[in-house]
Amino acid sequence: MVEKSEKIWIDGQFTDWDAANVHVLTHALHYGYGVFEGIRAYRCADGSSAVFRLDDHLTRLFESAYMLQLPMPYDQRALTETCVETLRINKMREGYLRPIAYVGTGGMGLGVMNNPTQVVVIAWPWGAYLGEEGLSKGIRCCISSYPRNAINSLLSKGKIIGQYVNSILAKRDALKNGFDEAVMLDTRGYVAEGTGENLFMVKNGVLHTPPLSAAILGGITRDSVMTLAHDLGIDVRETMITRDQLYVADEVFLVGTAAEVTPVREIDHRTIGIGARGAMTERLQKAFFEVVSGQNAEHGAWLTRYSL
Repeated sequence: MVEKSEKIWIDGQFTDWDAANVHVLTHALHYGYGVFEGIRAYRCADGSSAVFRLDDHLTRLFESAYMLQLPMPYDQRALTETCVETLRINKMREGYLRPIAYVGTGGMGLGVMNNPTQVVVIAWPWGAYLGEEGLSKGIRCCISSYPRNAINSLLSKGKIIGQYVNSILAKRDALKNGFDEAVMLDTRGYVAEGTGENLFMVKNGVLHTPPLSAAILGGITRDSVMTLAHDLGIDVRETMITRDQLYVADEVFLVGTAAEVTPVREIDHRTIGIGARGAMTERLQKAFFEVVSGQNAEHGAWLTRYSL
């Protein structure tokens, strides 16, 4: 259950958490036409607070809206200020931000063009998405029977509400079968991503991940990890990966705003590598948490600092 904060920003004003409601005829509730982002704020080592890659997340939000031809009633600078103010008004030194824009009330039916776009920014406390133990010991995954949406059937580079039904089906199936997460293949059988995370594989000292031309979201944490890997002198290759390559990988890990950098210790009842967090995963995980906690000045521009 989501832990409550005090206020939610809705269309230009802050509203009490319990009063932040939408009408049952909200178009996006019926058809999923809208966009969203997941963003984390961290408490830094020096006691300050910072939002991680806020500008990049909001750029993707606006690009996703553009893909859908969804008019945005606020500009990116205004939403940047709103995200920070939402953390401040809720007295949150760290937490999770969820800006969301969607087709609101008015007409119904698939062809509606003139309903207003509603924009909301929510903040709440959220710990490790796949569990604190998962960050250190790794999680168990299965290959999902649900393929990732085809590259030409939906807009895979958009973070679009309705597209996540695909992920929910895979996630629920995995949980019901005793796994922590699902790995989704594309319609050709190549590895795509997790239900809400990008995937990396280590083999013989080389770091592999599916290319952006695949049916994957262009993850901001994915980009961050690739940058940090280059900083560490790791050979990074964007290439198509097959299911059997995952089975015999030295390491596999998932990355995302919610998941951060989470090792995978098992896939389809097959132990991956040493069956625990591998050495390269640990190096990248350490580098990632150093950045988000403000301990890496080289990537200080990724942090939007704020104070309460």
